Amino acid sequence: MEDSQAILCYISLLKDMLDQVNGEIESNFQITREIESEIIKCSEIEKSLAGKQSELTKRLYVSEFEINTLLVLAHGSKNSVENLDKQISDLKMKRDETLKRINEKQKGFMKQCLEFQRDVDNNDDLRAMLSEKEFLENEFCRLDKKNNMLKNSMQAFVEEILEDLHNCNSGYCSPLALI
Repeated sequence: MEDSQAILCYISLLKDMLDQVNGEIESNFQITREIESEIIKCSEIEKSLAGKQSELTKRLYVSEFEINTLLVLAHGSKNSVENLDKQISDLKMKRDETLKRINEKQKGFMKQCLEFQRDVDNNDDLRAMLSEKEFLENEFCRLDKKNNMLKNSMQAFVEEILEDLHNCNSGYCSPLALI
Protein backbone atom coordinates (compact mmCIF):
# COMPACT_ATOMS: atom_id res chain seq x y z
CA MET A 1 0.00 0.00 0.00
CA GLU A 2 2.67 2.27 0.64
CA ASP A 3 3.77 1.72 -2.87
CA SER A 4 0.34 2.40 -4.20
CA GLN A 5 0.10 5.46 -2.02
CA ALA A 6 3.46 6.60 -3.25
CA ILE A 7 2.38 5.97 -6.84
CA LEU A 8 -0.89 7.81 -6.22
CA CYS A 9 1.03 10.65 -4.63
CA TYR A 10 3.41 10.57 -7.53
CA ILE A 11 0.51 10.51 -10.02
CA SER A 12 -1.17 13.33 -8.09
CA LEU A 13 2.09 15.21 -8.19
CA LEU A 14 2.42 14.53 -11.91
CA LYS A 15 -1.21 15.59 -12.42
CA ASP A 16 -0.54 18.81 -10.52
CA MET A 17 2.56 19.31 -12.61
CA LEU A 18 0.56 18.53 -15.76
CA ASP A 19 -2.16 20.98 -14.66
CA GLN A 20 0.53 23.52 -13.98
CA VAL A 21 2.11 22.87 -17.41
CA ASN A 22 -1.36 23.07 -19.04
CA GLY A 23 -1.97 26.36 -17.18
CA GLU A 24 1.37 27.63 -18.37
CA ILE A 25 0.59 26.43 -21.91
CA GLU A 26 -2.81 28.15 -21.72
CA SER A 27 -1.08 31.24 -20.35
CA ASN A 28 1.47 31.00 -23.18
CA PHE A 29 -1.40 30.62 -25.70
CA GLN A 30 -3.01 33.74 -24.23
CA ILE A 31 0.32 35.61 -24.39
CA THR A 32 0.82 34.32 -27.95
CA ARG A 33 -2.66 35.57 -28.93
CA GLU A 34 -1.89 38.94 -27.34
CA ILE A 35 1.47 39.02 -29.14
CA GLU A 36 -0.25 38.10 -32.42
CA SER A 37 -2.83 40.84 -31.79
CA GLU A 38 -0.01 43.30 -31.10
CA ILE A 39 1.81 42.06 -34.23
CA ILE A 40 -1.35 42.70 -36.29
CA LYS A 41 -1.69 46.16 -34.75
CA CYS A 42 2.00 46.82 -35.44
CA SER A 43 1.53 45.58 -39.03
CA GLU A 44 -1.39 47.95 -39.49
CA ILE A 45 0.63 50.78 -37.96
CA GLU A 46 3.57 49.80 -40.17
CA LYS A 47 1.31 49.85 -43.27
CA SER A 48 -0.07 53.24 -42.21
CA LEU A 49 3.45 54.54 -41.61
CA ALA A 50 4.58 53.08 -44.96
CA GLY A 51 1.72 55.00 -46.64
CA LYS A 52 2.69 58.16 -44.79
CA GLN A 53 6.34 57.54 -45.69
CA SER A 54 5.33 57.10 -49.33
CA GLU A 55 3.32 60.35 -49.23
CA LEU A 56 6.19 62.17 -47.52
CA THR A 57 8.65 60.75 -50.06
CA LYS A 58 6.37 61.96 -52.85
CA ARG A 59 6.19 65.40 -51.23
CA LEU A 60 9.96 65.36 -50.81
CA TYR A 61 10.48 64.66 -54.53
CA VAL A 62 7.93 67.31 -55.50
CA SER A 63 9.61 69.79 -53.15
CA GLU A 64 13.05 68.90 -54.52
CA PHE A 65 11.72 69.40 -58.07
CA GLU A 66 10.23 72.76 -57.09
CA ILE A 67 13.45 73.77 -55.33
CA ASN A 68 15.52 72.75 -58.36
CA THR A 69 13.16 74.68 -60.64
CA LEU A 70 13.37 77.71 -58.37
CA LEU A 71 17.17 77.41 -58.28
CA VAL A 72 17.27 77.32 -62.09
CA LEU A 73 14.92 80.33 -62.22
CA ALA A 74 16.99 82.12 -59.57
CA HIS A 75 20.16 81.42 -61.54
CA GLY A 76 18.51 82.66 -64.74
CA SER A 77 17.19 85.72 -62.93
CA LYS A 78 20.61 86.38 -61.46
CA ASN A 79 22.17 86.18 -64.92
CA SER A 80 19.44 88.43 -66.31
CA VAL A 81 19.97 90.95 -63.51
CA GLU A 82 23.73 90.85 -64.09
CA ASN A 83 23.19 91.44 -67.82
CA LEU A 84 20.78 94.30 -67.10
CA ASP A 85 23.25 95.80 -64.61
CA LYS A 86 25.97 95.57 -67.24
CA GLN A 87 23.73 97.18 -69.87
CA ILE A 88 22.73 99.92 -67.43
CA SER A 89 26.38 100.49 -66.58
CA ASP A 90 27.26 100.68 -70.29
CA LEU A 91 24.39 103.09 -70.93
CA LYS A 92 25.48 105.25 -67.99
CA MET A 93 29.04 105.32 -69.36
CA LYS A 94 27.75 106.27 -72.82
CA ARG A 95 25.51 108.95 -71.29
CA ASP A 96 28.44 110.32 -69.27
CA GLU A 97 30.65 110.32 -72.37
CA THR A 98 27.92 112.04 -74.39
CA LEU A 99 27.40 114.66 -71.67
CA LYS A 100 31.14 115.19 -71.51
CA ARG A 101 31.34 115.65 -75.30
CA ILE A 102 28.33 118.01 -75.23
CA ASN A 103 29.92 120.05 -72.43
CA GLU A 104 33.23 120.18 -74.30
CA LYS A 105 31.50 121.26 -77.53
CA GLN A 106 29.42 123.80 -75.61
CA LYS A 107 32.55 125.21 -74.00
CA GLY A 108 34.28 125.29 -77.39
CA PHE A 109 31.28 127.02 -78.97
CA MET A 110 31.11 129.56 -76.16
CA LYS A 111 34.83 130.18 -76.53
CA GLN A 112 34.44 130.68 -80.29
CA CYS A 113 31.50 133.05 -79.70
CA LEU A 114 33.52 135.08 -77.24
CA GLU A 115 36.48 135.17 -79.65
CA PHE A 116 34.16 136.21 -82.49
CA GLN A 117 32.60 138.92 -80.34
CA ARG A 118 36.06 140.11 -79.33
CA ASP A 119 37.14 140.11 -82.97
CA VAL A 120 34.01 142.06 -83.93
CA ASP A 121 34.66 144.58 -81.18
CA ASN A 122 38.31 144.90 -82.18
CA ASN A 123 37.72 145.11 -85.91
CA ASP A 124 36.61 148.66 -86.87
CA ASP A 125 36.54 147.77 -90.57
CA LEU A 126 34.04 145.04 -89.92
CA ARG A 127 31.95 147.38 -87.80
CA ALA A 128 32.06 150.00 -90.54
CA MET A 129 31.11 147.37 -93.12
CA LEU A 130 28.24 146.18 -90.97
CA SER A 131 27.11 149.76 -90.51
CA GLU A 132 27.39 150.38 -94.26
CA LYS A 133 25.54 147.13 -94.93
CA GLU A 134 22.73 148.23 -92.65
CA PHE A 135 22.64 151.65 -94.36
CA LEU A 136 22.57 150.03 -97.82
CA GLU A 137 19.81 147.64 -96.75
CA ASN A 138 17.75 150.58 -95.48
CA GLU A 139 18.47 152.53 -98.67
CA PHE A 140 17.51 149.51 -100.75
CA CYS A 141 14.20 149.22 -98.86
CA ARG A 142 13.55 152.95 -99.30
CA LEU A 143 14.34 152.82 -103.05
CA ASP A 144 12.26 149.68 -103.42
CA LYS A 145 9.29 151.49 -101.85
CA LYS A 146 9.82 154.48 -104.19
CA ASN A 147 10.10 152.13 -107.14
CA ASN A 148 6.83 150.43 -106.16
CA MET A 149 5.13 153.82 -105.75
CA LEU A 150 6.44 154.91 -109.17
CA LYS A 151 5.24 151.64 -110.71
CA ASN A 152 1.82 152.11 -109.18
CA SER A 153 1.53 155.73 -110.37
CA MET A 154 2.77 154.78 -113.86
CA GLN A 155 0.31 151.95 -113.96
CA ALA A 156 -2.50 154.30 -112.98
CA PHE A 157 -1.31 156.80 -115.65
CA VAL A 158 -1.13 154.07 -118.31
CA GLU A 159 -4.60 152.86 -117.34
CA GLU A 160 -5.92 156.43 -117.61
CA ILE A 161 -4.34 156.87 -121.06
CA LEU A 162 -5.69 153.50 -122.18
CA GLU A 163 -9.12 154.48 -120.94
CA ASP A 164 -8.91 157.76 -122.84
CA LEU A 165 -7.79 155.94 -125.98
CA HIS A 166 -10.56 153.46 -125.59
CA ASN A 167 -13.08 156.25 -125.18
CA CYS A 168 -11.68 158.03 -128.27
CA ASN A 169 -11.89 154.90 -130.31
CA SER A 170 -15.48 154.47 -129.23
CA GLY A 171 -16.39 157.84 -130.80
CA TYR A 172 -16.87 159.82 -127.69
CA CYS A 173 -13.60 161.61 -127.94
CA SER A 174 -13.39 165.22 -128.98
CA PRO A 175 -10.29 166.48 -130.73
CA LEU A 176 -9.59 168.78 -127.83
CA ALA A 177 -9.57 165.98 -125.27
CA LEU A 178 -6.40 164.53 -126.70
CA ILE A 179 -4.49 167.78 -126.35
